[in-house]
Amino acid sequence: MASHRRPKHPSRTRITVLTTAAAAAMALSSQAANAAPGQKPGKDEVKSEVDKLYEQAEQATEKYNGADEERQRLQKDLSLIQDSVARSQQELNAMRNGLGSLASAQYRSGGIDASVQLFLSSAPDDFLDKASRLGQMSGQQVAALKRIQDKQRDIVQARAKATERLKDLAATRSELGKKKQEVQSKLAAAQKLLNTLTAKEKSALVDEQKRASRTATERVELGNDTSASGRAAAAFAAAQGQIGKPYFRGGTGLASYDCSGLTSWAYTQADVHLPRTSEEQAGIGTRLTRSQLQVGDLVFFFNDLHHVGLYAGNGQILHAPRTGTVVRYESMETIGGPFMFGVRV
Repeated sequence: MASHRRPKHPSRTRITVLTTAAAAAMALSSQAANAAPGQKPGKDEVKSEVDKLYEQAEQATEKYNGADEERQRLQKDLSLIQDSVARSQQELNAMRNGLGSLASAQYRSGGIDASVQLFLSSAPDDFLDKASRLGQMSGQQVAALKRIQDKQRDIVQARAKATERLKDLAATRSELGKKKQEVQSKLAAAQKLLNTLTAKEKSALVDEQKRASRTATERVELGNDTSASGRAAAAFAAAQGQIGKPYFRGGTGLASYDCSGLTSWAYTQADVHLPRTSEEQAGIGTRLTRSQLQVGDLVFFFNDLHHVGLYAGNGQILHAPRTGTVVRYESMETIGGPFMFGVRV
């Protein structure tokens, strides 16, 4: 891949970043506690604490996304099970109706066949057992009726299991929601601290973030690294087209992205469907060391793998970093957490 200086994206560099994001950007009350008596935290202290808060938010988001994706899968499974149960019940009802008519005819002629009695019995399991032991039913009849009953029992058990798992996931999702709220409450406290800054300090903070974003989206030397494959090249090119778009928790495009939302969207454009979360994406493909990375490979950071991006060449990655930033290039050395490994899809 050739050495590049990226074209400017005027409409995308107007970033809300640390205006509202500096709203989300000012240090916790603990930051104020660390300052000398009567001295409020400075701009640099505020920015440092905000970055920590945003990292916590991204970590919680990836866990929340995973739980929500599993909930959706389980809900789909549950719907399929319920549809199957409904169809089976309709079949059974039709059989009962038919057997009811047969029973009436048999009663008028002097007796009811054992298999008919089974379906009309209030306790079919008991009747089936007794009828079988007494030899009132053929082996073929017993096997057929047992298959119907077993199928019904299996479906009911599967539905109960799926419903229980859905409850567990709802509880997990609720807990993750609480964790996100905790982070948001810290950001609210940060907003209060921001309000204590002077207009000059606020302006300097916004200008600093804008300069950083412009540098990361427009003037990055990517070197001459080649792509890992045609699909990796296609995914990387798609992600490049999203440069300058804002990070948003849960975003999957086209207006905004979170980290795994960007990588999954980019690879979808190359007809490769990745799992939704960074942790799940880390479990596919071939693992790579840093020296093996090529353009378009997935790169994972932090011990819990809660951050992912696309390798861009020359030690750079293309990613959606965190709240208050945009899709951009960044050195692997400044991500804020250790590089764990790469994955080639």
